[in-house]
Amino acid sequence: MIDETAEEIREMQTHSSSVVAVHAVQALEELVEREFATVEEYVRALERNGSVLRRANPSHASLQNAVREVVDDVADAEPDSVEDAHRLTSKKIDEVVSRIESGKRLAAENAVDHLPDGATLLTHDYSSTVIQALEQATAAGKTFEVYVTEARPRYLGRKTARTLAEMDRVETTLLTDSAHGIYLEECDRVIVGMDCIVDETLYNRVGTFPIASTAARLDVPVTVLGSASKIVSEGFVFENEFRPGSEVMAEPADGFDVENPAYDATPVGLLESVITDEGREQF
Repeated sequence: MIDETAEEIREMQTHSSSVVAVHAVQALEELVEREFATVEEYVRALERNGSVLRRANPSHASLQNAVREVVDDVADAEPDSVEDAHRLTSKKIDEVVSRIESGKRLAAENAVDHLPDGATLLTHDYSSTVIQALEQATAAGKTFEVYVTEARPRYLGRKTARTLAEMDRVETTLLTDSAHGIYLEECDRVIVGMDCIVDETLYNRVGTFPIASTAARLDVPVTVLGSASKIVSEGFVFENEFRPGSEVMAEPADGFDVENPAYDATPVGLLESVITDEGREQF
C-alpha cells in the first residue's frame, strides 16, 4: 500500500535523498495494477497518493519534484482511457528514475577531474554521489586520504567510513563532528552531497554549515556534488525535519528540552563549487 511506502520513506534516514526519491516514485507503480472505472477516478487516486508520498518527507526536494512530475504529466496529458493512463504512468516513472540515477552517475563522473591524485579530503554525512565519485576516481588510479565526520546523532558518517574502508586506494579516518576544525587544516578540499539548493542556500545534513564556515576561514575549498534536479529556483519551500530528542539522548530529559534538527542551511557563498550532471559551477 502507498501508506506503508510513505511510512518506509519516513524511516529511510540512512539513505541518500536520491534513493528516497526513487523509492517514492516507484511506489506509484502500485496504482497501475489497480482497476479504475474512469480516467478521472484514476487521476484523483494518483494525485491523492502522490500527496501522501510527498508529505512523507517534505524536506527532500528531489522527492517532491519527482513525484510531482509524474502526477502532473499524467494529469496534464488527459489520457483517453485508464489503460492509456496506466501506460503513461509507467513510462513517466521509468523516465524519472532513469534521470535521477543518471544524474548521480554523471555528477560523479564530472567530479573526478576535480579530485587530484593524492588529495586529502573531508566529507560529512553519507552521499551516494560522493561515494560514486571516489569509486570512479580510484578506478582511474587515484589515491586519497579521507576524513569522515560521524554526522551525529544518527552517525551516518560511520556508513560512509565503512564504505570507503572497503575501497582500494582510500585511507579513511572517522572523526567526531566537533573535531573537523582540527583536521581541516590538513585537507585540500571538503566534498559533500546535498539534499537540495534553494534560493542560494544549500540544505544538507546538520553539521554541514559549521564545516563550510570553518573551511572558509581556513581557505579550504568546499565542493558540493549532486544531481541538477536538486537545485530548485521556484515552487519549493524547504521544511526542516525535527527528529525525536531520544536520538540525541536515550534517557529522559529532566527539566530541559532537546532539539534534533535533521538539516542546516549553508549560504552558497561559502562554497567554492557545485558539480552536477550538467557540469561545474564556481562561486
